[in-house]
Amino acid sequence: MRLRFGAFAAMLCFIVPLPAVAQQANDRITLDLYLEWESVADPQLSPDGNQIVFTRRWVDKINDRWASSLWIMNADGSRARHLIDGSSPRWSPDGTRIAFLARGEPRGTQIFVRWMDAEGAVTQITRLDESPSDIAWSPDGKWIAFRMLVPKKESWPIKMPPRPEGAKWVENPRIITSLDYRQDRVGFTEEGSYHIFVVPADGGTPRQLTDGDWDHGAPAWTPDGKEILFSSLRVPEAEYQWRESEIYAVDVASGRIRQLTTRRGPDGNPVVSPDGKLVAYTGYDWTDDTFIESKLYVMGIDGSNPREIAANLDRTPSGLRWAADGSGVYFDAYDRGTRNLYFAPLRGDARQVTKGNHVLTVTDISRSGRAVGVRSGPQEPEDVVAFDLRRPTEIRQLTSVNADVLAGRKLGEVEEIWYKSVDDFDIQGWVVKPPDFDPSRKYPLMLVIHGGPHSLYTVAFNFGWQEHAANGYVVLYTNPRGSSGYGSAFGNAIKNAYPGKDYDDLMAGVDTVIARGYIDEKNLFVYGCSGGGVLTAWIVGHTDRFAAASSNCPVINWLSFVGTTDGPGWYRNFEKLPWEDPSEHLRRSPLMYVGNVKTPTMLMTGVNDLRTPISQTEEFYQALKILKVPTAMIRFNDEWHGTSSRPSNFMRTQLYLRSWFERWGTMGRTTASAGR
Repeated sequence: MRLRFGAFAAMLCFIVPLPAVAQQANDRITLDLYLEWESVADPQLSPDGNQIVFTRRWVDKINDRWASSLWIMNADGSRARHLIDGSSPRWSPDGTRIAFLARGEPRGTQIFVRWMDAEGAVTQITRLDESPSDIAWSPDGKWIAFRMLVPKKESWPIKMPPRPEGAKWVENPRIITSLDYRQDRVGFTEEGSYHIFVVPADGGTPRQLTDGDWDHGAPAWTPDGKEILFSSLRVPEAEYQWRESEIYAVDVASGRIRQLTTRRGPDGNPVVSPDGKLVAYTGYDWTDDTFIESKLYVMGIDGSNPREIAANLDRTPSGLRWAADGSGVYFDAYDRGTRNLYFAPLRGDARQVTKGNHVLTVTDISRSGRAVGVRSGPQEPEDVVAFDLRRPTEIRQLTSVNADVLAGRKLGEVEEIWYKSVDDFDIQGWVVKPPDFDPSRKYPLMLVIHGGPHSLYTVAFNFGWQEHAANGYVVLYTNPRGSSGYGSAFGNAIKNAYPGKDYDDLMAGVDTVIARGYIDEKNLFVYGCSGGGVLTAWIVGHTDRFAAASSNCPVINWLSFVGTTDGPGWYRNFEKLPWEDPSEHLRRSPLMYVGNVKTPTMLMTGVNDLRTPISQTEEFYQALKILKVPTAMIRFNDEWHGTSSRPSNFMRTQLYLRSWFERWGTMGRTTASAGR
């Protein structure tokens, strides 16, 4: 077990106390600015290419939630203006209308249509008992397809004795018979299946196109409007199939369904070519690897001749869009912390279209080759951008929704680092430095760990880390082995070995930054949520080099976790089921190493969490208390998985972290003095 580093700071360096930094600076990001923060999403080009409609989100301070509206602007970014409250805008094929989702009658989310003429009439075209999603116009503009849950109540033939007059009996029990019966951020899921519907674009009665006790994915129209493609798994006991799905087509007129794919493995995200002859989709051959990057395929509209394209790119494609001439497919992909647009021809290698140290999500491409999307960089929050596919280096920013918030504020520099870890792995990370960074000083360090574990940190702007840096911390975040965006082999390197050598990757990152000479080794801190909470709990059980830690929404005991999380899939992440052989579950559980913990360790979890239930947090808390390790359990109200979906809880998370770290570090008790 590695002990906390005790090296003394150089005589000419001095330690920066956080309270002093926070009090002296008035040009830093402050936490209250989060209440003014905004974001943008889902920009869509009008069919004539002259206008862009997009979703703009802001903090509803009174109701402590995020709210959204549709905004519209000219294609060059001019005349940006509020259109109507709602989200998920979609232009009609002739550009005369916009369909969108918003709250309506009788309850919940409904589909609305707004006419784009001078009058701007708005019509609610559905009055559904369940919430629709994934709206899509038919090519002739007469129909709107959508996806919606169709409930199915479980009946149980019991006959209770008559209830006495005036008796107040407890509510009937919930009857559950499905394998996957609850979901984080939803709670108990209604018994039933998701089906595809169409509704007249002028309003009317929705018509259900799919049937059966199966879930069906988002609808994708064929260019002639005769069929809708979707992913599903329409087989007996589909809920017991792991990593299996197929692509189907339903005839809009008759409801007849035909199956297009048949291979073992997941297939989904179908998009039909402009001439209606081919289908692009994503998937992969079945594997028990815990991680694999998805592949890109095309097949005939009848399911014939399926073949992989872009085989040279070991990255997961998303947001598939056919070129207007049908010559290939555009898609977004993450690569080493960035995200860019790529093009895969029907023959030959994929090529990268845009380049840059940013996270770019392309959401629409016009027939003339104009692309719009959302972009963020290390010091640039999300904004709407546009570019011509013929000149992809000329990306133009069209909005600046947080310019007023950041005016006059100094941001921390974000530096990319690469370093070696065990097995000669190359690991990527980033360091956020405090504004007015002075390399001759000694700063406290926060190591931040992402969840997943098959996820990744990117170069996108992060308000939370910038706010920590504004309070005098150096923030280190990395993508250890197991992260996505580095290829299948890198992501699968933690198969049946998580946590494991990803711990070594994280510690090597800390050592790399310490070696630069500006880190106070007495003030090392670590935190993470979900998979990051797992690794934080693992870290404090394997080293006491950190002054304090916060294990947020963690898994502590794999034995008790796999049967209580919101899906059965986690059983598949171990070589054997726990009742066959529990040794791997125990070996990989942070709880088994709690006897080594000396580090003051806080735990923060949402009380509604169904992904990593709060009982996991309670197990670690009780163990730490029994061992008299300094700890605290912060139970966030009205939170599911994570601690920051509510704006007020995001601010609490930031403050509790620093309060805990300052309590157990030395910086709050140190007075900075030049030459010390």
